[in-house]
Amino acid sequence: MLIAGVIIGLLGKFVAPGDKDNIPIWLTIVCGIGGVLLGWFVYDAFGGDTTSGVDWVRWIVAILVAAVLVVIASTVTGRNTSKTAKMKSKLT
Repeated sequence: MLIAGVIIGLLGKFVAPGDKDNIPIWLTIVCGIGGVLLGWFVYDAFGGDTTSGVDWVRWIVAILVAAVLVVIASTVTGRNTSKTAKMKSKLT
């Protein structure tokens, strides 16, 4: 799960909108593990079907959930450096 969390977390950080490179690597891994767990739960909840091979849709859902978690983590930690955050900081 840790290896999948690292990979999915990094892919989630890559897919997330804006500049999310400011969150620490441990938080990226936590977002990746959460993305795998929550992504698989969401996939199953919406009727995801298991296959005998690699289930690519399940992994894509996990990456998207990890991307959402990365955005939330960067916003909560105050390390969001997107254009909107930069503009807000200039105004204050």
